[in-house]
Amino acid sequence: MDRTTDRFGFLDELQSRVMALLQQTPAADLQKNLKALLSQQFAKMDLVTRDEFDTQAQVLARTREKLEAIERRLAQMENATPSSTASNPPT
Repeated sequence: MDRTTDRFGFLDELQSRVMALLQQTPAADLQKNLKALLSQQFAKMDLVTRDEFDTQAQVLARTREKLEAIERRLAQMENATPSSTASNPPT
């Protein structure tokens, strides 16, 4: 068990040292610059977050349900209207 702990400790130490080394290289600057560039481009695209999208999808679903209910009521009202009004249009 000691050997396994030593292996993981060694890997953790190696990872820490590699990350520290990368932070001191131009790769870190490149990553920061790329992230800033992408953020700027995404801001220009006028994108929405996933939460905003999901909220609007729910609003749309409720609106569709209401529209379908109104259409059903209208059809019922049209069917309930006597057909004599259709043959005698108002003058």
